[in-house]
Amino acid sequence: METISNLFKWKHYEAGIILLTVRWYSKYSLSYRDVAEMMEERGLNISHTTIMRWVHQFGPEIDKRIRPYLKITNDSYRVDETYIRVRGHWKYLYRAVDSEGSTIDSMLSENRDIQAAKRFFKKAISSPHNQSPRVITVDKNPAYPPAFEQLMDEKELSKETLVRQIKYLNNIVEQDHRFIKKITNPMMGFKSFHTAEKTIMGIEAFHMLRKEQVEIPPVLSYVEWIHELFGLTA
Repeated sequence: METISNLFKWKHYEAGIILLTVRWYSKYSLSYRDVAEMMEERGLNISHTTIMRWVHQFGPEIDKRIRPYLKITNDSYRVDETYIRVRGHWKYLYRAVDSEGSTIDSMLSENRDIQAAKRFFKKAISSPHNQSPRVITVDKNPAYPPAFEQLMDEKELSKETLVRQIKYLNNIVEQDHRFIKKITNPMMGFKSFHTAEKTIMGIEAFHMLRKEQVEIPPVLSYVEWIHELFGLTA
């Protein structure tokens, strides 16, 4: 993991200012220009393109740094895909939550097929904060049954895992999509798949923080705790 000196080297603004703009953009329905204007009101002239670069760099970094502190999710997976516009075309954001609404994982994909489903489940199952699924609830996407069969044959998924294709049981993940789409919709689409992926990682990280999925010492606010993760002193 990069040190604070390397992460913020050659930056013209303090680390706390950079993390503040990333947090505002990733947590609220704001454009890059909105965040730039809000910083200007505080006496800081930061271009919206600079803030965009910070979001692309530090959103994934925040996601990486909070993952060791995520609380364990339960073994009932609720899985669904939602749509994200990239360069005028729809891409697929695979997302899973447990039966209590805690985020299990997410993955942006060019395609909605068997291989994409397998990649997503391998990613989710391998995350240390996730249990192996006892039951997986999905929609009627025809790619799921063969994907699960292949994962079971490859011993990535237990053959005892119950797979249910029952749409109404997935209301909890469909509701959870709304918090992500509330942030991404004002963007009017992304310019590239790579930047979409990086931006969504930051949005998902702050969404998990909002849902209190992270073990944060009770004496610290989550903002103070994020600063500690980056080695910033109060």
